[in-house]
Amino acid sequence: MALYFSSINSGSNGNCYYVGNNNEAILVDVGLTCKEVEKRLVRSALSISKIKAIFISHEHSDHIKGLAVLARKYNLPVYISADTLRNSKLLLNEHNVFSLTHLQEIYIGDLKITAFSKHHDAADPFSFTVECCDVRVGVFTDIGSVCDRLISQFKNCHAAFLEANYDSKMLANGSYPYFLKQRITSGKGHLSNAQALALFVNHKSPNMSHLLLSHLSKDNNDPIIVERLFKAVAGETFVTIASRHEEGEVYFIKNKESERFEYSFDPFMHQPAQLNLF
Repeated sequence: MALYFSSINSGSNGNCYYVGNNNEAILVDVGLTCKEVEKRLVRSALSISKIKAIFISHEHSDHIKGLAVLARKYNLPVYISADTLRNSKLLLNEHNVFSLTHLQEIYIGDLKITAFSKHHDAADPFSFTVECCDVRVGVFTDIGSVCDRLISQFKNCHAAFLEANYDSKMLANGSYPYFLKQRITSGKGHLSNAQALALFVNHKSPNMSHLLLSHLSKDNNDPIIVERLFKAVAGETFVTIASRHEEGEVYFIKNKESERFEYSFDPFMHQPAQLNLF
């Protein structure tokens, strides 16, 4: 048994990431509407019935937009810090909400999810790794700076969603107001291409097979530049951009061996009565 992972969407217009094995899966963040998440899972041939829990990184709207509806519709437990829940102002089923603490380990079937706190301008933000059978996938976005806790988690990952939010020159010369530029670069905003690249070059595991560059700024970055920058130093690590417009491919990784996994749609995996797409 190993892990499948895919970006359902990645960017300031909505973030949602899928990680799971053959039997169960989780979502990290639900920044799209419930209907849109359902559509994209169907197009990716990912069965929503396998999703057993939702993990929330922080309360910004591009991470929680569809959370309340999706959690209620499918009766999914939500793992979210107390301060994040309070600041989200969402009404969730209190019997299906579970708090997060730094370095907490949560087991969802055969998945082990580790939560750790990070630097971001939110109430109590977290990042996550998901592990199964010694394979580990990290979801590292909305991070203001590279700290020891991020390094310690990143260097043990076989695959990762890693934020590369902005190009420093594009941001400096762009149209954003001064206060917003300061927020982004404050150490509690977002990682630049250069910061993400340094983390990747200096701390990636020799077993890292996939890097999905995530949460790229629409106005202050260029996917072509970012992909070229990382591929130049990637070696055997497969590098791609997590799109802000559509779901990405589903990838598969098993122990030290990994491969791009091609799906064929199997209607028996899905139960149409559960998917209200209209």
